[in-house]
Amino acid sequence: MADYQISVEELNDLLANGSGCYSLPSAHSNEVVPRIHVGNAFIAKNIMRLQRLGITHVLNAAEGKSFMHVNTNAEFYEGTGIRYHGIKANDTQEFNLSRYFEEAADFIEKALSQKDGQVFVHCREGYSRSPTLVIAYLMLRQNMDVKSALCTVRQKREIGPNDGFLRQLCQLNERLVKEGKLKP
Repeated sequence: MADYQISVEELNDLLANGSGCYSLPSAHSNEVVPRIHVGNAFIAKNIMRLQRLGITHVLNAAEGKSFMHVNTNAEFYEGTGIRYHGIKANDTQEFNLSRYFEEAADFIEKALSQKDGQVFVHCREGYSRSPTLVIAYLMLRQNMDVKSALCTVRQKREIGPNDGFLRQLCQLNERLVKEGKLKP
């Protein structure tokens, strides 16, 4: 394995914080980096709470009507001043979330380009899909390697992206190193 290649096992070790155990999120929402919040469906559906947090943009990483999704859309936030973007992602190891990495990063970047822009990135639990998209954003737009990006989010929120998503983040890391956008 080349120096710049990171394994899913290495990322899982970072997520378990050395204890060998994962922790579930202790809060509905956490500001994981300035102006980027990761959270769950409870906050996503609570417009007053979003407004109190100063949220201007919502990125739903679990758009859909099933139990494992969050049934919100642009109409749900109509008239609130909150901009919405939805991604119909499943939280399975087989789902290719990486095809949405650029799209999500563009939405987050656009939100943060506004003077008072704050984005709430969520899925059902704020544990797997949404943190994966924020980690990808940090890699693509803040030039962080996968370990640094994962640790940055993990320091502020308990997360546990599934192994398929972790593999996709490792592949993104490898690609960015090969393109010269990250240092090995």
